[in-house]
Amino acid sequence: MGRDGGVRNDARIDSYGRDADMVRAASMYYLQDLTMETIARHLGTSRSTVSRLVKRARETGIVEITLRSPEHRVPGLAHQVGDPYGIEVHVVPVPDLTTEDERLAQVARTAARLVGSWFDSGMVLGVAWGTTLAAIAAELPTKPTRGSAVVQLNGAGNRRSSGIEYAGALVEAFGAAFDAELYYFPVPAFFDYAETRDAMWRERSVRGVLEMQARCDIALFSVGALAGGLPSHVYSAGYLEPEDVQTLDAEGVVGDVCTVFLRADGTYSDIPLNERATGPNPAQLRRIARRVCVVAGDNKVEPLRGALEAGVVTHLVVDELTAHAYVDRYPG
Repeated sequence: MGRDGGVRNDARIDSYGRDADMVRAASMYYLQDLTMETIARHLGTSRSTVSRLVKRARETGIVEITLRSPEHRVPGLAHQVGDPYGIEVHVVPVPDLTTEDERLAQVARTAARLVGSWFDSGMVLGVAWGTTLAAIAAELPTKPTRGSAVVQLNGAGNRRSSGIEYAGALVEAFGAAFDAELYYFPVPAFFDYAETRDAMWRERSVRGVLEMQARCDIALFSVGALAGGLPSHVYSAGYLEPEDVQTLDAEGVVGDVCTVFLRADGTYSDIPLNERATGPNPAQLRRIARRVCVVAGDNKVEPLRGALEAGVVTHLVVDELTAHAYVDRYPG
């Protein structure tokens, strides 16, 4: 072992390898609460080596007291995914055989801590709803703030169940974590008619929520996938009719952001169902300074591409396996 704490007998002895292992070890230890034994198994090394990597990460400033995720400081997956779009990417290390449920849990834990570090007094946080956001809500740290607000970004009602209660409970979890004022959006996820939505948007009570959405400092959302893996809530909980799904397939839709549907190239404006959707469209989302997208699961690769192409993401939190799958599918 060298005097600087590096491990000379590891296979990866070059500077990049040491830095990458430091980042991975520190991320798993500080952001995911994994034990050093678990990290050692994932990295194929010893517990004592992991301890030295974590210590070295603190000494060199990779880990600060604010526990910032530092993946962007080293070359690799974060750069491959984020550089073409000029965004900040936090890649969450996970073991190769991790289940999709476990991948989601690890990504949600990291995202919750990052949002907790970014959100502060006097700010407005906009949250979408869905499987990923529910996982994040369960991991939120407690951080009391003053003069802050949490606003629901998209409607949740549907004809089969009270999705409004589901979304309301999720918004309440964020409000409780940050001691923030709450703004619900008690409208359907999709109106039956575009004219009905346009009429509702003129109501003062609805306009007040829309104005609060426009004031967001942070928007937090995931991408919905039409099929495979963990089902996206909008596709599994009765929000769409079979003919709607057929229309989306015919339109080349790969997923949604805030229940606004996207193609892989990021286009959305000519998709008929979007005229009845209640979430902010990409043009509206792009007005928010920090737009945090949280993704886990192989079925989210195509929807993620659509979101990136639409320009709605400034900060991406993604698990390592999904990031690899994305780079494999979209190498350049």
